[in-house]
Amino acid sequence: MAFLSDTLARVKPSPTIAVTNKARELKEAGRDVIGLGAGEPDFDTPDNIKAAAIAAINSGKTKYTAVDGIPELKKAICAKFERENGLKYSPSQITVGSGGKQVLYNALVATLNPGDEVIIPAPYWVSYPDMVLLAGGTPVFVTGPMETGYKITAEQLEAAITPKTKWFIFNSPSNPSGAGYSHDELKALTDVLMRHPQVWIMSDDMYEHLVFGDFKFVTPAQVEPGLYDRTLTCNGVSKAYAMTGWRIGYAGGPEALIKAIGKVQSQSTSNPCSVSQCAAVEALNGPQDYIRDSRVAFERRRDLVVKALNECPGINCPTPEGAFYVYPSIAGCIGKTSAGGAVIADDEAFASALLEETGVAVVFGSAFGLSPNFRVSYATSDAQLTEACARIKTFCEGLK
Repeated sequence: MAFLSDTLARVKPSPTIAVTNKARELKEAGRDVIGLGAGEPDFDTPDNIKAAAIAAINSGKTKYTAVDGIPELKKAICAKFERENGLKYSPSQITVGSGGKQVLYNALVATLNPGDEVIIPAPYWVSYPDMVLLAGGTPVFVTGPMETGYKITAEQLEAAITPKTKWFIFNSPSNPSGAGYSHDELKALTDVLMRHPQVWIMSDDMYEHLVFGDFKFVTPAQVEPGLYDRTLTCNGVSKAYAMTGWRIGYAGGPEALIKAIGKVQSQSTSNPCSVSQCAAVEALNGPQDYIRDSRVAFERRRDLVVKALNECPGINCPTPEGAFYVYPSIAGCIGKTSAGGAVIADDEAFASALLEETGVAVVFGSAFGLSPNFRVSYATSDAQLTEACARIKTFCEGLK
């Protein structure tokens, strides 16, 4: 009898966490490493949010709370959805979890049966397929190539839907590509979904506030109100307010689904951290200046990185609409040999040789379901980004 479950054997460890850990180990060993793998803002959590957490501690708000969120936070989330997305939810339609990832996973566990299919556009966040597998479902990938801005078309979505399709996972702006769907692009997808009433929509809006230029963020139930009753609109405070370690994610959706998610959470982690919930109330209700200021910094960094990477031989880096990632193609580097003697057979070999020879840590594209590419997180200082891109250029110039 095997000790570990068969389900676990279908799942891979997170490549992004692996890259971050490898970079940390090399730094601790004395190597000069620039980590561009972690998906978290380098800015500190705003002072008003930290003060709200301290006040919560001092007032004794350190006990168990309702399993899926305190009333004050649910009320703040309802106000946020109506204010920013034009979506009206009642508190009974809101769930709060320990990070956005838990909310997504709980929803999949609560709804998937063996044989159920989940459509996932590629490139995708590394956790989507494995969460589907852990929940007993079958991931179905639809590729949005660089030529279409890493976005899928309505025709591709239509072709992927079968009688077994239960969920469509939608992420805009995207991790890893930063691609954002315009209103018209999303409307084309929602028109398809309206024709298939068995398909539910899981919209991961975590990068909602990190959009640049004239791009306007929209979410599926906002674009097509007819999908409201089968859409789980997911978000969180981690990216928008530099609160990754606070672990607060949330979602709004149909009350029956929200109750099912709460049932899963009640028998797994129970409530999210009480102090973090109080901090999240202040994040959503308090001043929003931080979002504007961080957006300006991220847009500047995006432009810096795109320009620098496009000056590297063999690299083609599109300009994304949002998030804090770029997803360049390295098709021009494949098959060559690095100055250190490494054969660049694929993007994993590229990322490995880049780290060993230059100390720059990136995540290889095959982890996100589209190769040959790599992901750069530009959520670090301008100086670090400038140095990292210079090292990448030197590495590419050394390929023969």
